[in-house]
Amino acid sequence: MAPAVGPGDDGTSARGGEHLAPVTYLFGAQPRTEQYVPEPESAPGHSDRERRSSKGEFDRISNVSMYALARRGMSSREMRDYLVSREFDAESVDEEVARLEGVGLLDDESLAETLVRTLRERKGLGKQALTAELRRRHLDVVAIEVAMSSLGDDELERAIVMAEKRAPQLRSLDAETAKRRLGAFLMRKGYSGSVVSAAVSRALASSGPTFR
Repeated sequence: MAPAVGPGDDGTSARGGEHLAPVTYLFGAQPRTEQYVPEPESAPGHSDRERRSSKGEFDRISNVSMYALARRGMSSREMRDYLVSREFDAESVDEEVARLEGVGLLDDESLAETLVRTLRERKGLGKQALTAELRRRHLDVVAIEVAMSSLGDDELERAIVMAEKRAPQLRSLDAETAKRRLGAFLMRKGYSGSVVSAAVSRALASSGPTFR
């Protein structure tokens, strides 16, 4: 028996190969229906190669940043400069710095407070030297202000302690030279001129007439 519809035997029109609605062929009393099923479209987004490349870049920059942080604390600016120096592209660097800040591995305020505390305890630095060191580490301006505001008003007392510890090493010198050397020592530690002058006078006076 002839097909029920259509000029083409494969279910398409004679022109253009355009699919029609389901076509029914009659073979005796048993109908058979063929349904057109479209080809599945590819999933949107990056190709597998691009995804693998992106993951590889993330793994590489993450390894580099974590290795750097394992050696010492870093400010956000220091980390950014370091990653750029390792020839990562700017977008990857920004994403990694943001990730590290998000998980608390980069925290300028915390780093500033730690540096102020340790530098005062270990090196006896004054406020001027502390501020200079925090700026050298490219810490955020607000972080520096917060850390420095946490310092007490014991700058003079600290300078006197430093001067009194240093004074015995200068006893072989005349008084004027000892005064000049002790003042220079405190200035290098980052104490202001007025603090240095007061601390030197106090330290030399408390040492008694031991200078030539």
